[in-house]
Amino acid sequence: MPIPGNLLTTAMAVMPHKDVERALETALLVDIPFWPQLPNYSYYEDMYVQASEHFPGILLDIEGRTLRFSSEKFFDELEEALGHFDEPEYFDISKTYSVVYSRFLELDLSQRPAIRGQLEGPVSFGFNVSDENDRPILFNDTVRPFMLEFMAKRVNAQLERLKRQNSNAFMYIDEPGLQFLWSAMSGYGDQAARADMDLFFSMIDRPRGVHLCGNPDWDFLLGMDLDILSLDVYTNGEVFASYARSIQKFLDRGGVIAWGMVPTNFEPFEKENMDSLIGGLEEIWRALEKRGIDRDLLISRSLLSPATCCLVNPDGEKTVEKAFGVVKELSERLRERYKL
Repeated sequence: MPIPGNLLTTAMAVMPHKDVERALETALLVDIPFWPQLPNYSYYEDMYVQASEHFPGILLDIEGRTLRFSSEKFFDELEEALGHFDEPEYFDISKTYSVVYSRFLELDLSQRPAIRGQLEGPVSFGFNVSDENDRPILFNDTVRPFMLEFMAKRVNAQLERLKRQNSNAFMYIDEPGLQFLWSAMSGYGDQAARADMDLFFSMIDRPRGVHLCGNPDWDFLLGMDLDILSLDVYTNGEVFASYARSIQKFLDRGGVIAWGMVPTNFEPFEKENMDSLIGGLEEIWRALEKRGIDRDLLISRSLLSPATCCLVNPDGEKTVEKAFGVVKELSERLRERYKL
């Protein structure tokens, strides 16, 4: 199985650091390292900006930290973009758009059990980037099909590059926007999203999965053709555990769950300790076991991670770094307990 389980550790990518080397050192503390996204270091390191590189029609203001879309510019630049569709390197992330990614690619990570990359997903990107009429480009029937194929090529280019470092590389598709599909205000329902995401995943290579910190319809997420699902169970664990039937089907297909259990926000982090975190996670696992999910199978298909990203702590990167250390200790304690 390319994505390991057995309670090894990884983390999501957005970090509050302004020092590239310090962020990389922190990312290397987990068993499955990743390249950090550091929007406080540069707006180019923002996850939406990185996904926008070479996307026709983009209006990027680095100093003003804004990302917009022009329909006129899109059609002016579309032909040039299509002319590069058979060039994988065109879709990878350049050094301009991520100094961190470039540094990560210089590291020898061949002995790690796996490594991980990430890209903002099409639903979230389409919700977040708006045109000259303040309309999200997700609702543009001309732009959306192009966006799905464009983002798929970006995922594939990065995954291929990471597999040169470690054959067990895999990708997170970051999709915070999926939690808004069931809002009456979204204007983009779950049926449209299902069709678009199915098409998107049909175009991208494996292994791949979704990461989000919100609370969507878990039947919807677990029913996708994913190899891994990463979520915030510290906040959403009780709700997630109620979807045992879908979780079982996901595991039966070989799926891996990354349990985000350690809070990175200052106040909840200070309230917790190792016993409370272990107790909270095992309570979720017991609830799933009562609903028929084999505990040993579940643990064999599980990773551990921080619960969420966090850019707003008063102590900058310090609590986040502590959380990474707690994730490592949590893994060690549980792996000893379950004789892994």
